[in-house]
Amino acid sequence: AAALARDIGTYHIDVNIDSIIQAILSVFSMFTGKMPKFKAHGGTQVENMALQNIQARARMVTGYLFAQLINWTRGKSGSLLVLSSANVDESLVGYMTKYDCSSGDLNPIGSICKNDLKSFVLHCKDMFGFPSIDSFISAVPTAELEPITENYTQTDEEDMGLTYNELNDIGRIRKIDRCGPFFMYKRLSCMWEMPPKELGDKVKLFFQKYAINRHKSCVVTPAYLCEQYSPDDNRFDLRPFLYNPKWDVQFREIDNTIKSGVLAKQHTAPSTTTLDTVTKKM
Repeated sequence: AAALARDIGTYHIDVNIDSIIQAILSVFSMFTGKMPKFKAHGGTQVENMALQNIQARARMVTGYLFAQLINWTRGKSGSLLVLSSANVDESLVGYMTKYDCSSGDLNPIGSICKNDLKSFVLHCKDMFGFPSIDSFISAVPTAELEPITENYTQTDEEDMGLTYNELNDIGRIRKIDRCGPFFMYKRLSCMWEMPPKELGDKVKLFFQKYAINRHKSCVVTPAYLCEQYSPDDNRFDLRPFLYNPKWDVQFREIDNTIKSGVLAKQHTAPSTTTLDTVTKKM
């Protein structure tokens, strides 16, 4: 980040928020008599998630504090806007903490998937000659919120259970082609070389995460709209945010198709009329 800031010609401040986290946890411990632990240190999944979320939210609060006062410390007037950093893939499956660094005044990458964002960054490297991009463009995406051990390093794709390449296809089919779980399964069966059961499980996992975390899209930071597949709720995507995460009818159709062993070799997206009918029934 510091190297990229130098390339761009802007300020960079490295703020350690460990003391902030410890202060918040001390307050929690004072009132409850308990101190949560990371999963790597013997804690439960609930403790592990809470410790990640408090870090993420502390970053947001600290970011807003510096944005409001940093000009004052430099003898300048006014305040700065906070840019948030959640992309489309993270928003679709809720891989972000509500009111964390995905929250801000404007999200310049909020309507772009990871793959397109990477292509855009590489384009900037070629156009502007920023050497710092080489240092992170191939890095494994990680939230960096869990302790690193000999046997475990947190990564985005492992946390989500889906790769960014998979989410790239799923996001486009969900939004542009307006496919629900069953038609998503049929479409992907023609695109991915994957056993039917594994494919069905991935489709189900996506739609379960999508349904459970859809409420986060209602408070997502306004994004610069540059693609059709954005999930930005109430602005670009007007579908409801309350879903039954079991998707009983749709998932049953996927299971029946897997059991029958019949997969369409070719699949053309249904017309708008057909999709509207399917939406009412499924």
